[in-house]
Amino acid sequence: MVLEMNNIKKSFGSLNVLKDISFSVDKGEAVSIIGPSGSGKSTLLRCATFLETIDNGVIRYMDNDIVLPGADGKADYSNKARIRQAKNCFGLVFQQFNLFPHYSVLKNVMDAPLVVQKRNKDEVYEEAMKVLDKMGLKDKADAYPYQLSGGQQQRVAIARALAMNPEILFFDEPTSALDPELTGEVLRVIKQLVDEDWTMVIVTHEMPFAKAVSEKVVFMDRGYIVEQGTPEQVFDDPKMERTKQFISGYQNQNY
Repeated sequence: MVLEMNNIKKSFGSLNVLKDISFSVDKGEAVSIIGPSGSGKSTLLRCATFLETIDNGVIRYMDNDIVLPGADGKADYSNKARIRQAKNCFGLVFQQFNLFPHYSVLKNVMDAPLVVQKRNKDEVYEEAMKVLDKMGLKDKADAYPYQLSGGQQQRVAIARALAMNPEILFFDEPTSALDPELTGEVLRVIKQLVDEDWTMVIVTHEMPFAKAVSEKVVFMDRGYIVEQGTPEQVFDDPKMERTKQFISGYQNQNY
């Protein structure tokens, strides 16, 4: 198992955003998290990637305990070394790309493997050029983010995540900032990674895409996991009335 999150609770002041969330991701599994805006999807990803701290619960990466309940019942985080080790397990692709504007495409991709992982520069360069080629961006290595389309910027962000050689990739609504034409461009890249058996968690509003590429779909609403299962179970034969209401509005598309 690559990731396990059990009984996760997270509040911002009096607002309870995550209410006893439990789910797991196996190696090679593509998991889509769907649900209405404000349901806690992005917060769950931010907690999984340590951008937010949980209040209660358990987080494990590669069967290593990273967060456990403390004696007082509150979340007890491991030491910095173990958290740093866990961070090396994942890559994260944001909604708004989050590229360094003053770095070239190539430097954006090479930066974290060099600075965070302390890897050999020649080796990192070779791998960076390979992932840029994979993303169809080899000819853009010396360009800067402002010279790229939104879809190209998001593909650079995906290349940057891949360059870390992660065990799992997280996508936080990777197409929300893109127009429909560019959305298809990025979704095709993600589907290619799914076909290559990358382990990934995708928070998305693209329902047909989630149905087409996922091994497991998690439906969240108001801080709870309402239903989870195979795409066929969740989309074609949902058990919960709230799930039925949510998915009834979308129309099938092909990717």
